[in-house]
Formats: sequence, C-alpha cells, structure tokens
Amino acid sequence: QVQLVESGGGLVQPGGSLRLSCAASGNNWGINAMGWYRQAPGKERELVASLPIGGTISYADFVKGRFTISRDNAKNTVYLQMNSLKPEDTAVYYCNVKRFTVNYWGKGTLVTVSS
Repeated sequence: QVQLVESGGGLVQPGGSLRLSCAASGNNWGINAMGWYRQAPGKERELVASLPIGGTISYADFVKGRFTISRDNAKNTVYLQMNSLKPEDTAVYYCNVKRFTVNYWGKGTLVTVSS
C-alpha cells in the first residue's frame, strides 16, 4: 500500500503561482511513475503532468510552459510548480502514483484561480 498526502492548494489570483506537494509513504519500492491529475466541476479527471521513474516527463498541452513537475527522492515527494495560473486551472488536483500495475490516489487539493 502507498499513502499519498497532497498539500499546497488554495486561492490565487490570475497570473499567480502555487506549488503543490505530494508526500508518499508506505511501500514506496516498485513505484514506476508519479503524476498529477485534475478534475474541474462537471468535467472528467484529466492528466496534468507525468513523471515516469527513469522516463520522460510529459505535460498536457494546456499546462506546457507554465507547470513543472519534479520529485525529491529523499523525501518521497512529488511537486507541481504552477505559474501563470488561469481561471480555467481551477480544479481539484490529485496526486497519482503507480506501483507495479496498481494506481494510488491522494484525496486531492483544491486550487481556485480567481480575482
């Protein structure tokens, strides 16, 4: 089992920045990918950024150039730095970890972009 705890969401004005964190605990060996998804009201959950261990980072087109995913191995933590935020980025952001073939999810953290 892997437990994920997200933090860092909140209210920010358009053009502002936030950094989300996701700390993983439990059985961390065998993790082969970490990532962030989001779900806006009335919409399906969508991939924001993916960080395969030993692979190539990928981003959804709608965040390229604005968001950066990174990982601190020593802390078993994955981050999402979000810059130039737009109102359409408002959503609940979920951390995802794939361990072998099993997906684990955090409970989500709300990001609201509004003036």
